[in-house]
Order: sequence, then C-alpha cells, then structure tokens
Amino acid sequence: MLYDVLIIGGGPAALTAAIYSRRAGKSVLVIERMVPGGQIALTSTVENYPGIIKTDGVTLATMMFDHATSLKTEFVFSDVLEFDLNGKIKKVKTHEGTFEGKCIILCLGASAKQLNLENEKKFLGRGVSYCATCDGALYRDKIVAVVGGGNTSLEDSLYLSGLAKKVYLIHRRDKFKGDNILVNQLKAETEKPQSSVELLLNSHVVKIEGEQNVSAIEVENCETKEIKKLQIDGLFIAIGRKPDTELLEGVELDKNGYIITNEKMETNIPGVFAAGDVRQKQLRQIVTACSDGAIASVNTNEYILKNFGS
Repeated sequence: MLYDVLIIGGGPAALTAAIYSRRAGKSVLVIERMVPGGQIALTSTVENYPGIIKTDGVTLATMMFDHATSLKTEFVFSDVLEFDLNGKIKKVKTHEGTFEGKCIILCLGASAKQLNLENEKKFLGRGVSYCATCDGALYRDKIVAVVGGGNTSLEDSLYLSGLAKKVYLIHRRDKFKGDNILVNQLKAETEKPQSSVELLLNSHVVKIEGEQNVSAIEVENCETKEIKKLQIDGLFIAIGRKPDTELLEGVELDKNGYIITNEKMETNIPGVFAAGDVRQKQLRQIVTACSDGAIASVNTNEYILKNFGS
C-alpha cells in the first residue's frame, strides 16, 4: 500500500502531524520503535502545556495517542533499518517490511548523550540510567547521583528526592542552565533541614566503579582537581540529547546533527519534512513539537496536491 504520509517517530510532533493529516483525509502510517509519546512518556510532571495545569508525561502521551488512533491512524512498532528518500516515492525499510509514502515527516527525536566513561555501557540497567522517571522507583531509600545542569537534571533531582535516601546533583559549572522555577524549587529543597539533595558544583564524574552493579563513582572538582569518591547505588545521566539522524543520507543537517528546515518544515529534499526535537530550532518543548507537526502536515497536503493531484 502506498500511504499519503509516512511519519517516523511517535512523539508529540508525530502524533500531532498524524491527527492533522487524518483530519485532512490522508492515509497515514506512523512508524515508532518503542512506545508512543517519545520523550514526554518519560517525563514525571508536565506543567507548561497550555490548558493543562499539571499532568504526567504518560497521561499526556496516552491522550495524544488515543486521539490519533480514534482517527484510524495506522501504527507500526519497529526500528527503521534504512531510508530511501530521493525518489518521488519515499521508502522506509523496517523489521516489519518496507513501507512507501508520497511524502514523509521525520519526527526522529533525540537520544540521551553519554558521559563516554569506561563502564558506562557495561552498567546500563545495572546502576546507570538516562531516565529517572523510568528507573527511579528501583532506588527507593538508596543513594543516587544525577549528572547535569539543565531542566532534566533538576527535574530528576527533585523527583528522586522523594524516593532516594540521598541525591547528589553533579554539575561541571557553578550555575544551572535550567528554568528559574526549577532552580528555585531545587534551592528550596536543599534548604530544608533534612534535605536529601546535596549539590556538587564545578565538578564532573571521571570514573564509574562496581562489579555486577554500580557501587561508586569518582568526582573531580574542576578547579582544585581534588577527587572525591562517592558510594552510590545509581547514576542518572542527564546532560542533554543528540538528534537521531545517523541513518539519514542526503538530508541537510547542521553542525550538531539536527535537520535543517524552512518555516514550512521542508528539508532540502522535496517531499521530505521534519518536525519536533530532531529539527534545528531555538526551543524544544512539547508545545513547539506539536506546532511543528501541525505545520508539517498542512504542507504535506499542499505537496501531495501539487505532485500527485490528490
């Protein structure tokens, strides 16, 4: 079957694009490797989505997915193995087969950056995690460390403070990069008489130790070069994300690997659009991902009419 629109990814951008395209009467296939929702499905609290004062990421992701499925959007859950984007018909090869579309919207998202330390991959799932909301419950009443200085690391530290016996927040600079509201919440938490959160600023992790599981880390002070050894049970790494664009050939990327588009979400290849976190832009939030998805969908409609007649 030749679909009008292939959408790669299952986050807010993808689900919004699917909703808009189905409402326009287009046949749509969404290809997602894991579960619908993308990064928001891993978010414990969402407080900045207009009209919803407070919710959790899984709930919001489920609502978006339910909206898309109510419009009879088709889904395939599989890894993408290969793209063929240069012909008039776009092709995507997966473990479930090869799918074709008149156009494609790349909502590939971004993956967690790694510290690139020895033993980091070895202890993945055995003390090393990139998602506090996924794995935090495993460390109830234990000692953990969070690495990072942006919104995710602040949110993770606040979330883990309600679970863990001790939370070290390690940041290589003396100031956090996160939103003021989160910085203030963290400050209030650390000022509590028996707060479980301890800040280690101007510091970075240089070594991960353990046998079967993580048992300790070594942290170096960036100024004094002093090494401190911390006995921990879990290490949560939240130092940013990188776009999942490794499989793309011919699509123009910026120096950081993000897809370059115009305001219509068009890439340099006709019929290939991009939306969400994978796109080069200033702000990566749920609301901007939804905006991208809606804009991409509207312009795929115009592209299909111009190039296929319907």
